[in-house]
Amino acid sequence: MSHRRRTAAPGIASRLLAALALVVVAGGLTAWLVAGAIGPAIFHQHMVRAGLEEDTAAVLHAEEAFRSAAALSLTVALAAAVVASLAVSLFLTKRIAGSLGALSAAVARIAGGRFDSRVASPRMGPEFDQLSHAFNDMAARLEESQALRRRLLADVAHEVRTPVATLNAYLEGLEDGVETLTPQTVTVLRTQGARLTRLADDLAAVTRVESGELTLHREPTSPAALLDQARAAAEERFAAAGIDLAMEVEPGLPAVLVDPDRMGQVLGNLVDNALRHTPRVGTVELTAHLTEDRRVRLAVVDNGEGIDPQHLAHVFERFYRVDTARDRGHGGSGIGLAIVRALVEAHGGTVSAHSDGLGTGSTFEILLEPATAADRP
Repeated sequence: MSHRRRTAAPGIASRLLAALALVVVAGGLTAWLVAGAIGPAIFHQHMVRAGLEEDTAAVLHAEEAFRSAAALSLTVALAAAVVASLAVSLFLTKRIAGSLGALSAAVARIAGGRFDSRVASPRMGPEFDQLSHAFNDMAARLEESQALRRRLLADVAHEVRTPVATLNAYLEGLEDGVETLTPQTVTVLRTQGARLTRLADDLAAVTRVESGELTLHREPTSPAALLDQARAAAEERFAAAGIDLAMEVEPGLPAVLVDPDRMGQVLGNLVDNALRHTPRVGTVELTAHLTEDRRVRLAVVDNGEGIDPQHLAHVFERFYRVDTARDRGHGGSGIGLAIVRALVEAHGGTVSAHSDGLGTGSTFEILLEPATAADRP
């Protein structure tokens, strides 16, 4: 069976060079034609003005000499200009083609999964520099996303492994008759199942928020009402743990435009986090104040374990744990603070963590813009 060979299309260097050559040749030919049409006529007029007869041999010879000399010099000059222009065009097209070729090769490497690929600045003007910088920024973000994805998959696998192993061990024990279905066994099985369910729910929640799929039903809400709701939901658990849960609200605070349910989830996660890391007889305080720049500051302050400063910038990342063993023992999914950051940013606010170090307690601070008159129903 015969195969028709496909002819490779000319590259951008060849097409640029051909286009520039066409421009140079067209310009040279135009100049040659215009000079040939105008030059002799002007020379003839000057000869007549000099008082010479139009048809004398001297005039005719001079005009013929002028035409020949002009044609020859113009031809040589244009030929030299064409050669020089083509040489410069060849140099420029090679540089442009080389830069685009390097970018194309880097794009192919990125498509192949090599996100560490970068391109050097071609130094051919701001447009090419901006293109190379934009590509390198894109590649860096893709590389970071790839690293986060790998870490996320590894962390999810690690989080799932323990409850799954526990469930399998108990089920095998029940099948072999080593274990019996006692209330304690049922409690362990339910606890591990609930842990898996919580992990799945938290992953789904943070993914929906970060992808913009979550719809917020915002309404002007009193900061005091938000904190009071968070305190009421956690009072029993704090009382059982022997930890005092206090609340302080600055009088006259403006309302904030938030989704009460989602902001309640934010404060609930922060309160639960404080509960896990505050020892018995400790104190957790919910506060609301107005900052100097007229933003509403909601904070959850505890006098518990504290956070080493080197970890503060990472506590809102998925599955980031200051102390892996301790946090797992406290039952956190490792995604609660990631949900907090995603929901607060979806409201146009910011959230940050502060601590002077281990044993000094922690403060988690939310800053929100107050609701305006246009936001009120």
